[in-house]
Amino acid sequence: MKQKTAAQKSWVDRMLTGIEAVCNKLPPPPILFCCLFVIVAIIGAIFSFAGVSMTNPATGEAVVSANLFSTEGLHWFLDNMVTNFTGFAPLGLVIAMTLAIGICEESGMLVSLLNSSMKNVPVALVPFAVAFIGTLGNIASDTSMIIVPPLAALLYLSVGKHPVVGMIVGYAGAQAGTAANLMIAGTDSLIQSLTNQAIAGFMPDSTFQVDVTCNWFFFMASVLLCTVVIGLVSIKIIEPRFGTYTGDSSEKMQEVGPQEKKALRATGIAAVLYILIIVVLFVAGPLANEDGGLIGSYLLKGLIPILFVFFFLCGLTYGYVSGKFKNVVDVNKAMTRQMSAMGSYVLFCFFCGQFQSLFNWTKLGTMLAISGADFLGRINFTGIPLWVTFIILCAFINIFMASGSAKWAIFAPIFVPMFMLLGYHPGFAQLLYRIGDSPFNCFTPMSAYIWMLLSVAQTKYMKDLKIGTLVANEIPIAIVLQIAWIIFMVIWVLIGLPIGPGVGTMLPAGVM
Repeated sequence: MKQKTAAQKSWVDRMLTGIEAVCNKLPPPPILFCCLFVIVAIIGAIFSFAGVSMTNPATGEAVVSANLFSTEGLHWFLDNMVTNFTGFAPLGLVIAMTLAIGICEESGMLVSLLNSSMKNVPVALVPFAVAFIGTLGNIASDTSMIIVPPLAALLYLSVGKHPVVGMIVGYAGAQAGTAANLMIAGTDSLIQSLTNQAIAGFMPDSTFQVDVTCNWFFFMASVLLCTVVIGLVSIKIIEPRFGTYTGDSSEKMQEVGPQEKKALRATGIAAVLYILIIVVLFVAGPLANEDGGLIGSYLLKGLIPILFVFFFLCGLTYGYVSGKFKNVVDVNKAMTRQMSAMGSYVLFCFFCGQFQSLFNWTKLGTMLAISGADFLGRINFTGIPLWVTFIILCAFINIFMASGSAKWAIFAPIFVPMFMLLGYHPGFAQLLYRIGDSPFNCFTPMSAYIWMLLSVAQTKYMKDLKIGTLVANEIPIAIVLQIAWIIFMVIWVLIGLPIGPGVGTMLPAGVM
């Protein structure tokens, strides 16, 4: 990274440098998660011996910690060690999408596409474009965290910017902006269903419910907020810390030759035909839900294999037409090269899968969320102080418990009734939760995707890159976005704008 003298560094830069130095002292990922595994096992055993118990508001059942150092714990480990690894969700997702995108990269398609499409785009707009695409990418759920950062790196490199900064910005858009989108995503449906369960538990005889669009207006407007904040922070804080990229710049913007243009045209035709087939299958019914709609459809459920075939088809078409692939042996070599770089990530997944499974089995994450919710219920805040405190609590717990739906399953039975008793719409409680659940996603080490980001960046651009550098440069994005989102929300509410179609901040008269 670019070095500055102490006199040149701002207090923000000095703080981030300190965070980076501390985080870079962490052991390699497999060793780190081995240590965390042992720590969680010990804490779980202590809680178990002490008889610590909490009531889960979602089920009404007692939650007690499990003890790994017991017969039950031994049996759990022996029964689940292999499936903790093979069932680790990011493993298959990352490998499948890396292989598909890798074929596009090996064929030369991505570089040619970026060189041909970005020639006339102002360099100053690139960070905002990447942040915008990353934010919209959450319609594809976790897939965006895998697809967007590598493409952003190539885009940055093609316009003379540092590729690792591009990865950081793309990842921030996909992770920190996960609540915002112009369309209704599967996450909206999942969170809304948990909100309605909480309403039904609180008012079993009522037919009052929230719709999947109850936060749509606010989070549609939030796309612009995420784009501007992530783009500006990257330009003002992150880019100066990295300086000029001195690695392999062979992928920088070059003139696209006649053969490459022909290959791009053929790839475009193949892509359009494939998309038309998917549209026909959706309209005809096989990829739609039971009502013919998008939410809960196989188009969303099967998005990973659909995208896998899409990228693979595009990469093969470009490779053969451009002459990069002469036969299936060339294709096999390309796939092998991509997979050879995934060894360290597979190793990480083995140990991270053991840790996360133990963390869930011991119930420590659930107990942390319940205790945080109990604390907020006791402080007796109302109005803006309550909103802000709730958001901050969600953000803090988000560092340790990555699943947004798991947290809301615990929080909703507490906070939906609490906000309703204070006169607030349950959709507003849901909105506050999602504001707190998003920004800190981009730097928590509990997410497997930040380790994937590190692995790809080390392999392709900075072999000496460490996790502290990624964390330290994602933190300012998260903090600034969190503050900006809170301010944006307060202004939105004070103006009296609806947060969704027919949904305001306050509970409609007569519901209670």
